[in-house]
Amino acid sequence: MATSLFLAKLIGPILVISGIGMLINRKTLEVFAEEILRSQVLVFLFGAIDLGLGLAIVLTHNLWVADWRLIITLIGWLMIIRGSARMLLPAQVKEFGTKLVKNRCAMTASFATVLVLGLVLSYFGYAR
Repeated sequence: MATSLFLAKLIGPILVISGIGMLINRKTLEVFAEEILRSQVLVFLFGAIDLGLGLAIVLTHNLWVADWRLIITLIGWLMIIRGSARMLLPAQVKEFGTKLVKNRCAMTASFATVLVLGLVLSYFGYAR
């Protein structure tokens, strides 16, 4: 449980600030995303970072339990998948990312999801 609380306290605020930042600075984020997607080096680099962080989470917190701690495990596995995709399938990632950036509803839903996950993890990490 100590690892779960530590990771919730670490990841929760990062996601809250990221989610708020994405919602407030939507236009700037779209420009950032387009620039990143144009650079094969950045796509690969962010993939390596995602893969490393995802593995670190899963290696320390691979709990498949029916409570809030599952969120942390799923985030770790999704980061592994996203990192691997960025490193192994950069052309497909670029195509998907370009479509996603142009879809305002999908972008808003993504930003809101990040914010909600951050609030949930922050609640369980700090308030509970």
